[in-house]
Amino acid sequence: MTPMDKPAPKRKSAWREIADELAVMSFYERFEQIIALVLSAVIAVIVVVSMVQLIGTVFRLLLLDAFNPLDHATFQTVFGMIMTLLIAMEFKHSIVKVALRRESIIQVRTVVLIALIALARKFVILDPDTGPAKVAALSGAALALGVVYWLMRDRDDRAARAGG
Repeated sequence: MTPMDKPAPKRKSAWREIADELAVMSFYERFEQIIALVLSAVIAVIVVVSMVQLIGTVFRLLLLDAFNPLDHATFQTVFGMIMTLLIAMEFKHSIVKVALRRESIIQVRTVVLIALIALARKFVILDPDTGPAKVAALSGAALALGVVYWLMRDRDDRAARAGG
């Protein structure tokens, strides 16, 4: 029998791998894993329902209101919903990383990124007659979060270069 004739090693099923991982986890790690999976499922349902509502809203705007993306109210509605979906999907992505045991807890960098997306959404849906103080406050928050994200990315890049 040549090496080419050897049968491929049998791969464990996904459920078997999960069961093996759960067996070596502490009680709290199992608890954390279950919570992450439940949260992931809940957010998936929210994303699906939100997507259905987004599609319904766009069709309603197209058919009944003669969709005009340059109309500020229409723009706010559609792109506000899209940004909300992006925020939910980023939350789901961060929770899935925990569920797959790539990371033990939600990373601060991910939370800062989600906050930046939420601020971008706020700018998209902002009323044109919003006062300058509110715009300045939101801008300051966006700048601060951007600096924090940049510093964290820079730190992670330096750590990766030092370790690899």
